[in-house]
Amino acid sequence: MKSSALKRVDLIFESVNVREILDKTLKRKPEEIIQDVLDSGLRGRGGAGFPTGMKWKYTAAEKNAVKYIVCNADEGEPGTFKDRQILDEVPRKVFGGMAIASKAIGAKIGYVYLRGEYKFLVPKLQEEMEIFHAMMKEMKHDFRLELRLGSGAYICGEESALFESIEGKRGEPRNKPPYPTTSGLFGKPTSINNVETLVYTVMICKYGADYFHKLGTTDSRGSKVFSVSGDTPKAGIYELELGMTVERFVEEFGDGDTKAVQVGGASGFCVPRKKFRDTIIGFEGVPTGGSMKLFNSSRSMYNVLHNYLDFFTEESCGQCTPCRVGCQQLLLGVEAVKRGERNSRYLDELVKLAGTMKIASKCGLGQSVGNAFKSIVENFKEEIIY
Repeated sequence: MKSSALKRVDLIFESVNVREILDKTLKRKPEEIIQDVLDSGLRGRGGAGFPTGMKWKYTAAEKNAVKYIVCNADEGEPGTFKDRQILDEVPRKVFGGMAIASKAIGAKIGYVYLRGEYKFLVPKLQEEMEIFHAMMKEMKHDFRLELRLGSGAYICGEESALFESIEGKRGEPRNKPPYPTTSGLFGKPTSINNVETLVYTVMICKYGADYFHKLGTTDSRGSKVFSVSGDTPKAGIYELELGMTVERFVEEFGDGDTKAVQVGGASGFCVPRKKFRDTIIGFEGVPTGGSMKLFNSSRSMYNVLHNYLDFFTEESCGQCTPCRVGCQQLLLGVEAVKRGERNSRYLDELVKLAGTMKIASKCGLGQSVGNAFKSIVENFKEEIIY
């Protein structure tokens, strides 16, 4: 018997009067805006899930005349394409979220860092920025946006590498601390938020914190935009309430033969069929930046794992040894097992290596390689062994 239908939501793409929302919100005190975002329970929709209100609160508390708000639109996670759609359909809501953030933290300049492959969106975004700047001038709110284009490096989705790129340097992660809220872009206090996160702040200001807070679960408030792809008859973009099980998701989007779901892209977790019922899609279970890939029985999970490892080996910036060498060794290791040159026990050693990378790597790229690796190896070992 199938469980109840998924609850679909329409906040992200809902047509609203952004000017009206801003006209009301920008007259409020910064601390009031921040409190609303805190009360809503909104957490970053890029995948990490840091509370948005806390990020704004920390940045606002910094005693510095220059602060920045940055929109991370470097959507490079394999299988994620929701930010592209948001920027294409409702860019004014994204810019509106940045204006609200600027009021909350005290920033006068905002940067939109756009994935290089989304260059086709530039003319539209620049046109929307001109309209936005005219709106800011009429509202007497001192805030301007600038657009920066990435060059296709996955690592620049990491916030500090993104800052380096905007500053004209090689995109490499910085040491932490200091954190962006203290020393971010150009060494100034910075709040960096995902495209989707910024749109939700607009909708929270429109409907109130309680409306958003009632959606989802205790640990995963609100809704989320999912990029659904793979072996599914319903590939596309869907906004759903957080807290559903993978089982419910598969009932809606599977093709009747789903054996695994990769939640969160290459850096996420592979959930096997036997765990569908007990695995929650949310911060209390498996969080996701949006990518949801479904695989049926025709797919080789060895090939899936190999593709991910090949991707990470190529995209590692090479700055730290655990990630640079670790990615290479994981890839060479599974290839050796598949050829029969190493026995199955060697996979256990590779899982330990992935665990070491999680602890020792400098940034999220090396730290997250083990997510997909461990979950695929542990649940589909029979497809990897020669």
